[in-house]
Amino acid sequence: MAANRKLLAVAVACSAAVIGLAGCGSDEEKDPFEGMSADKIADKAADASKGAGSFTVSGEGKQDGKPLKVDFSVSKAGDCKGKMDGGAKGAAEFLVTGDTQYMKGDEAFWKEAMGGSQASRMKDKWVKTPNEKKEGFCDADDMFKSSELKGLKREKDAEVDGKNAAVLTKNKSGKKSTFYVATEGKPYFLKVVTTGKDDPGTMHFSDYGQPVEVKAPPASEVMDLKELMSS
Repeated sequence: MAANRKLLAVAVACSAAVIGLAGCGSDEEKDPFEGMSADKIADKAADASKGAGSFTVSGEGKQDGKPLKVDFSVSKAGDCKGKMDGGAKGAAEFLVTGDTQYMKGDEAFWKEAMGGSQASRMKDKWVKTPNEKKEGFCDADDMFKSSELKGLKREKDAEVDGKNAAVLTKNKSGKKSTFYVATEGKPYFLKVVTTGKDDPGTMHFSDYGQPVEVKAPPASEVMDLKELMSS
């Protein structure tokens, strides 16, 4: 299951690595971040985004040079649900609730994760595994780590999906990350764009504070990985 966990971890890490927005306004509008450093703006955005409790992340990028699309929502309780599509590497849905992780993938996904011998048995079934370490899959603290948002520079403000945003950038080791932070209302991260030769991507953050319901799948549709591997 290590490869399986890695795919999900990469989806979340992809999102966590691409966070941000900021505001632009007319000449008459006051800059809500006036006098703040770019790092301080990022701290405020991290606190606000994490404080919302729930949110949705969607976007696409690359993992090891291959396309990867993700779309998932995190609940205030810390559970999450979503989908990932790795192209030729397959697609899967996932649920994480409490101490249990469930994944349902197509045959290509399970071939990539487990090898061909089990793939046909596992396709289109929810496969259950413990989520004892919590591994940051649904952890807002991990996703909005303000400690990672250091050494930023504020650029000219921009607009994201019709919303004014402050633009923060960071260049490190050939990788550029651009964070967009809302300047109206709560200073939420709205978008993050990462460019460079290693795993570029664009992630959008939305639906802050909106209800997210995560339910475990019916027992009749679930396979336990531990039992599967011992049979």
